[in-house]
Amino acid sequence: MAVNAPTPTQSTDGFLPMTRAEMDARGWTELDILIITGDAYVDHPSFGAAMIGRVLEAQGYRVGIIAQPDWTHIDSIQGMGAPRLFCGVTAGNLDSMLSNYTAARHKRKEDVYSAGGVPGKRPNHAGVVYCQMARRAFPGVPIVLGGMEGSMRRVVHYDYWEDKLKPSIMADAKADILVYGMGEAAAREIALRLKAGNKDLSGIRGTALFLGAKATAAADFSDCIHLPSWEDVQKDKKHLLRLTKVVEAQQTPYAGKRLVQMHGNRALLQEPPAFPIDGPDLDALYELPFMRLTHPSYDAPVPGFASIKDSIIVSRGCPGGCTFCGLGFHQGKFLSSRSVDSVLKEIRKLTESGTFRGTVSDLGGPTANLFGAQNGHVDACQNCHRPSCLWPTICPFFGIDEQKGLDLLRGARAQPGVKHVFIQSGIRMDVALRTPEYLKELVQNHVSGHMKVAPEHMHPDVLRRMRKPAGDFPAFMEKFHELSEDAGKEQYLVPYFISSFPGCTEKEMGAVEQFLKQENWNLQQVQDFIPLPMTGSAAMYVTGLDINTEQPIPVVRNAGDRERQKRMLRPNQPPRARGKWEAPQDSVE
Repeated sequence: MAVNAPTPTQSTDGFLPMTRAEMDARGWTELDILIITGDAYVDHPSFGAAMIGRVLEAQGYRVGIIAQPDWTHIDSIQGMGAPRLFCGVTAGNLDSMLSNYTAARHKRKEDVYSAGGVPGKRPNHAGVVYCQMARRAFPGVPIVLGGMEGSMRRVVHYDYWEDKLKPSIMADAKADILVYGMGEAAAREIALRLKAGNKDLSGIRGTALFLGAKATAAADFSDCIHLPSWEDVQKDKKHLLRLTKVVEAQQTPYAGKRLVQMHGNRALLQEPPAFPIDGPDLDALYELPFMRLTHPSYDAPVPGFASIKDSIIVSRGCPGGCTFCGLGFHQGKFLSSRSVDSVLKEIRKLTESGTFRGTVSDLGGPTANLFGAQNGHVDACQNCHRPSCLWPTICPFFGIDEQKGLDLLRGARAQPGVKHVFIQSGIRMDVALRTPEYLKELVQNHVSGHMKVAPEHMHPDVLRRMRKPAGDFPAFMEKFHELSEDAGKEQYLVPYFISSFPGCTEKEMGAVEQFLKQENWNLQQVQDFIPLPMTGSAAMYVTGLDINTEQPIPVVRNAGDRERQKRMLRPNQPPRARGKWEAPQDSVE
């Protein structure tokens, strides 16, 4: 929906300004920083533009937000004038192509990050389009590109929806610098340098620069790992597999090296990842003065916010390294957890809102039951380039803190005004089976009737290519129902399976089909595989090579073959009560 002027009963006090009138109300004549986003403006920490805006505001900068501008009219981003320091750009919480298109490459009928769910409010490749708009609208103003789309397209990558290889997003966006990962530290450093009149943005962790020809010729890359060039990958797509594995291995702030990738006579230079924000600094981020509301100018709710408005983010990072998922490339594999006291403080604040009805819908993050877990805390972790801490087995240095998880659940449930606390984020089943007291607490007190789990597949070869453990799901399923029965509750599992994954033919899909028939389960929806940019699964999809062995594997690309695999996961038997579930249509991992 369009951004309308708030009615007299609506107040924009407390929100970052979106219009010149809102700037005037604050007594501002100009902005220091303007953020352009492909999402509707929701002032909540789960929305990247709001988080970065609040972080910069806390440093004393005047920050404004332009949400979902009309990309066909340059004046749609000029209403608040040129920012004094820089213009930040993000496509939104998802890659814009994933927001706009399904696995079948059809246009989506709903955009969950737009008011009213109205599709078509952001352009394809929104990060590129917004950067180009900002360059034209604000000549001379530095452009900073970030967000999930920037993170996942920072080097040469494959675009599934266009079915072609593409250069670094920086080659098209013309931004001055790209921020990848959770960008709070980099955003602060960029603002600090520009405020001091220092236009040199090199050497900032968690960033990448696209050097000009002269700068490339003069640069010293002797300490860098050289990735296959844009031209190399175009000549032989097999280079994409090596490229992906090297980037993934260097996705560590402790031992990661600088990376360089040539595009003709220009170099894409990537600095090592930023260190994860942890401890009191992480608490401070989530205690910033978020309104936890959509901007009052919208005349319809934002579906993506409606589903999480009563949820609390408790952790960051994902150590799983699943080859179909982008979280390791964006949030990183190193875990950070908030203190229990900080989470409980936010819950008490939530209970004071006028819309809270007694139910905290989620205490989550990438994986709910990894709250309090640690990696990167010993020397062995800090010198490790393994892409996963949990596959093929859980690393002996991976620290699981069952008690901290218990303290969180019990403390949240005991807060005044709280009737229910549910866990909706995904559960890592291998870790859950190692924490019996936490699992009991979770199943008997924190399931809303359905629990999400992600077995993904049942064939060991496919699971190996996914970097998912085999054999945990049946054991978890039995334990879940045992604990539910002990508590006198009828509860269901909500797992999902992926069809058409690289290396999965109808033969391998038969393992899932057989399991469903054996359990008498009936899937209403199926996750059809989407090779997201820069992931290991995308590299396998493009090259037809196993990421572990680099041996040839079959890849299903034809729409008819993909549809047949989906149909195999929909047996017609009526579901038994304990197993009934529906899986989400499209995973956004």
